[in-house]
Amino acid sequence: MKKILVLGAGGFIGNALVDRLIKQGHYVRGVDLKHPAFNISSAIEFLLMDIRNVDNMKLAINIDGDSFDEIYHLAADMGGADYIFIGNHDADIISNNITMTVNLLSEQTKLNQILGKNKTKIFYSSSACVYPQYNQNDPDNPDCKEDTVYPANPDSDYGFEKLFSERLFKAYARNYGIPVRIARYHNVYGPLSVYDGGKEKAPAALCRKVLQSQSDILIYGDGKQTRSFLYIDDALDATLLLMDSDYEDAVNIGSEEMISINDFVDMIMSIEDKSLNKIHNLQGPTGVRGRTSNNDLIKKILQWVPKITLKAGITNTYRFIKKHIEA
Repeated sequence: MKKILVLGAGGFIGNALVDRLIKQGHYVRGVDLKHPAFNISSAIEFLLMDIRNVDNMKLAINIDGDSFDEIYHLAADMGGADYIFIGNHDADIISNNITMTVNLLSEQTKLNQILGKNKTKIFYSSSACVYPQYNQNDPDNPDCKEDTVYPANPDSDYGFEKLFSERLFKAYARNYGIPVRIARYHNVYGPLSVYDGGKEKAPAALCRKVLQSQSDILIYGDGKQTRSFLYIDDALDATLLLMDSDYEDAVNIGSEEMISINDFVDMIMSIEDKSLNKIHNLQGPTGVRGRTSNNDLIKKILQWVPKITLKAGITNTYRFIKKHIEA
């Protein structure tokens, strides 16, 4: 049994990760500003605290005077296109996320030095948003291979922050010997994800729009922009494989099943044979024209490929959201 800390345990991925780790028999402490949106966390301990406060971080990483075996750093100020790409939240996003990351790495280093040991492996959840915009202008042929990340030119300050944080984790690994694992998540979705409130991601937002629309459905951009989406169970499988590996560089965790937003809306509507007229808001925030995961590296180092098709995963997600909206 490992002693594991999940930062961001109230969020979508963090909540699901806690459940998975508990089922595996580990002792799990969850930490977040908020509880999970739709269920009670299964964590053995759940600390409701703000880890932008360094004293709270000190408490979070210390377990009975010792250090954790593993820490998953999923805590982040983030959201969907309405939050990330409009520019109104950039200062908060950058400062909040960097503060949490610096607090974690600096306080874990101090704790290691006090204890005279360095056993804690830390996972960092980076993002596909780190990839340069100039490689994602063609919706049919985006290039998100890991080694294309430089010269850096992400399409958002959120992406720049994630890329800088990757470098910070690797610097602490070099200078202080902290074992780190870094994953670049590509649009993770599934049941228990928030579907309204302003920070929801595209899959949940589109499911909500399909459910609530009677004749027209509003889509940001022309709908020809492409993306891939990874189901939560697959994301957890890959994350745990990466943590158990000895691979130290950043790696994509995503799906290669690319689809246009227009076709994605059609797929969601087909779940209940619903027909809506697409209204395109060409001024709405859309991000890059094309993005999908390149899984060559993760196939090579972990022999991992996603198991859940987009149709199966979005059907599960749609039914979850429908149940809650109707309730």
